[in-house]
Amino acid sequence: MGLHNLKPAEGSVKNAAKIIGRGQGSGKGGTATRGHKGAKSRSGYSKKVGFEGGQMPLQRRVPKFGFTNINRKDYAGVNLDVIQAYYEAGRLTETVTIEDLIAERLVSKRDLVKILGRGEISASITISANKFTATAKAAIEKVGGKTQIV
Repeated sequence: MGLHNLKPAEGSVKNAAKIIGRGQGSGKGGTATRGHKGAKSRSGYSKKVGFEGGQMPLQRRVPKFGFTNINRKDYAGVNLDVIQAYYEAGRLTETVTIEDLIAERLVSKRDLVKILGRGEISASITISANKFTATAKAAIEKVGGKTQIV
């Protein structure tokens, strides 16, 4: 064994790529592969989101219209047929609250809950929710159930 044939252990050297920006002798000195001049050659450069090289960005080219009400309340809807199916499966009791619906993952924690009138309900259930549609309220009360607005 001589100094001329020493090699590092297999797998110990990871740097296969040339190191850039360490002088002309490295072969990648000077501009350090960034080219000459321009924003991308400077340190600290970061492109703005949606930037298209100076062209008018798509976000600004497309016409804007309509109105978004900042006070809008979105309700998570739960239909009567879903409540009936969960009741028959034994997952809901005679009194259904928003906490029960959250526990069954029908709505999430921050949702306002609205009971919708799709499907039939045959069980006499007391349901607490933030809102009821007229058809849902009528169907629940028709079978002897109660509705409570929270």
